Amino acid sequence: MNLLLIFVPIAIALEVLAGDHHLLIFIISALAILPLAWWMSKATEQLAERMGEAVGGLLNATFGNAAELIIALVALHAGLHQVVEASIVGSIVGNMLLVFGAAMLAGGIRYPEQQFNPRGARSQATMLILSAIALILPATFEAVEGTTTMLQRLSVSISIVLLLVYALYLVFSLITHPALFRSSYAPEKNAPESKEVKAPRSVGRAVAILAAATVGTAWMSEIMVGSLVPMMHEYALSDIFVGAFVVAILGNAAEHATAITAALNNRMDLSFSIAVGSSVQVALFVAPILVLTSLFFGPTPMDLAFRPALVLIVVLSVLVTAQMASDGRSDWFKGIQLLVVYFALALTFFFLPN
Repeated sequence: MNLLLIFVPIAIALEVLAGDHHLLIFIISALAILPLAWWMSKATEQLAERMGEAVGGLLNATFGNAAELIIALVALHAGLHQVVEASIVGSIVGNMLLVFGAAMLAGGIRYPEQQFNPRGARSQATMLILSAIALILPATFEAVEGTTTMLQRLSVSISIVLLLVYALYLVFSLITHPALFRSSYAPEKNAPESKEVKAPRSVGRAVAILAAATVGTAWMSEIMVGSLVPMMHEYALSDIFVGAFVVAILGNAAEHATAITAALNNRMDLSFSIAVGSSVQVALFVAPILVLTSLFFGPTPMDLAFRPALVLIVVLSVLVTAQMASDGRSDWFKGIQLLVVYFALALTFFFLPN
């Protein structure tokens, strides 16, 4: 990952010297975001290790979603509402299917079967169903009513309710009922020491790295979003595919790395909390924040009436993930099944005309 940091100055140079090479600028700036997102995740790892699986998963999901939020804010400021909507849905779906599926596959190759807390899993699956309902209702309202002003008021109202529910969920999972989310993980005896780069030991150093990575991610996101629209037009790519299956993967880079590493270490509670917990956070925190921010930040307000195709893939993904997580066990074949669903969706929207 450190080697990829070389793409940060290259992206800046291309933006200044070769601004018309949109595809190249997009690829280089996207590669530059990956190590920055990785360092954002590493800077929180020491706190996660000290506070348990539930809090650790929350911290990793939060700072992993920071890159996603920064990219979405930059696109929102540029007026790319449909790309933002697609990236939100792509992040929700990608974390559930791609990240958790890859973690199940990686852990399942090393261990015949892995366990995670089924009660906590069912609680988070219920929150995912709630998020799907929150997307279905505004889309239905738009189809029936079609009034922009009333739709905006409904979106703002639902956003406030979702933020309140997410705050109550944090109180429930971290304060009043933490036992429901407690992990059964115990370090293996005689386990070989990990050669992975450790998180910074100093809290001050971790905060400094987090701040620097956040600034760098914002800068690279601005360059990437600037090349996004010309690239989409040049190669006739749909905004759903680019937003949901390209931008969202870049924003989820930190979750990919951390969730898979946790699964390889037989810490499936942490892996589940990062992957599925991140989807819950995007749906109940990031999306409402973007709707409320757009009232002051974007050229026009954003609403929660996502296009039917986007709502459909969220509903399908929630149903599949909830079914997979209900028994509190995972193996490599379950991971394959989640990945197949994800790549089937990606191929469908790749061939969708712009």
